[in-house]
Amino acid sequence: MDILQQEPIAALATAPGIGAIAVIRVSGDNAIALTSRIFRGKDLNQQASHTVHFGTIRDQQNAIIDEVLVTIFRSPSSFTKEDVVEISCHGSEYVIRQILRLLLKEGVRMAQPGEFTQRAFLNGQFDLVQAEAVADLIAADSEATHRAALTQLRGGFSKQLKALRQQLIEFAALIELELDFGEEDVEFAQRDDLRKLVLAIQRVLRPLIDSFSVGNAIKNGVATVIAGKPNAGKSTLLNALLNEEKAIVSDIPGTTRDVIEDELFLDGIRFRLIDTAGLREATDTIEAIGVERTRQQLDKAAIIVYLFDAAETTLAEIAEIEAELKNRAVPYLLVANKMDKLADTEISQWRDSFGPELVPIQANTGKNLDEMAQRLVGFVKTNAIPGSTVVTNLRHYEHLTQTDAALLRVLDGLDAGTTQDWIAIELRDALHHLGELTGEITTDDLLATIFSKFCIGK
Repeated sequence: MDILQQEPIAALATAPGIGAIAVIRVSGDNAIALTSRIFRGKDLNQQASHTVHFGTIRDQQNAIIDEVLVTIFRSPSSFTKEDVVEISCHGSEYVIRQILRLLLKEGVRMAQPGEFTQRAFLNGQFDLVQAEAVADLIAADSEATHRAALTQLRGGFSKQLKALRQQLIEFAALIELELDFGEEDVEFAQRDDLRKLVLAIQRVLRPLIDSFSVGNAIKNGVATVIAGKPNAGKSTLLNALLNEEKAIVSDIPGTTRDVIEDELFLDGIRFRLIDTAGLREATDTIEAIGVERTRQQLDKAAIIVYLFDAAETTLAEIAEIEAELKNRAVPYLLVANKMDKLADTEISQWRDSFGPELVPIQANTGKNLDEMAQRLVGFVKTNAIPGSTVVTNLRHYEHLTQTDAALLRVLDGLDAGTTQDWIAIELRDALHHLGELTGEITTDDLLATIFSKFCIGK
């Protein structure tokens, strides 16, 4: 691909505000020459790529604005594949403004949000999935989100899909060729080979589609709902996990009337802990609203922690609760609280009855909370194999599902012996969604929407 050197742009690449160091990035046609006009030191035009040079930035009156380090990246060996200059200056807001003002006077314009990454995409540095991973990597706030974004940035599933899409294009071309010879009843595309390719693509798509529920939870925090009857110790458990008095704790049943939420990081994974009102027949209007909100949270939960007072609950009651939890098809954990009230034989009886689904704890002292925390982490890691690609982006998920649906229609058409033109339509639909996924098919509106969400300077 030919590198498209566009008009030079500049922006602050580091976080705004006062700091020790700030980095101003310049990219585009004549970026090195334009920067050299305000730089005093070595002649930047004569310097090699990937070199750093000390000097000063000066205004038109030759007054020193700052002492800086200037790093040169020559096309195509840069992030944007254009000529790029990075000016490392002191983090004074005044200094930053003055340097940007001088660059603007030399013909550089201010960059739009995500414009550097957009240029990298347009110049073939990476595909659209990888470009979006740049924003996810910047926003990563846990080990899990960082790992997922880094996997995408390094290619993830997009390179594999691009190769399969190319094979599908070749089959689609043969089908289209058959349409040109429609009256002669010829067959250029072997239907068995097409079926094998479609099935191979689906074997790649299906695990990615299935991974979205976990990937979305990893990206936005795993919604972990703490549910149970009033006075089971839900608020005490929340406070113990967070190690702070987040929720009001009382012996009076029904103290929690609304949803209380906070975040907890366990083994690099962000959990959104949601303390809810006790599940029971409400005694007043406000409590009824709280119970209804609890049920709404259960419908949206990624994991349910059902907490109960082991001394006040029978095995039969929990067996009934477990049956209801299983119907939700959501990972759940039965947590027996107030185990200090139980004899060892009673604890063993609970364990024997419910096995690994049960964790006995003592929320007010923190006993066994480590075991419970590891069980929560295990739920996530069981569904997201370390090192595998996990889909975290809704746009990716939608195109993957639409591609899969189109391919399923192709298989149905092959089974039914439908005409070439019908199969060709479905192949075009599948190719369109695969192309939009990786950026081989784009529109200006799509790119504007994606890159407008990036920070300026990236």
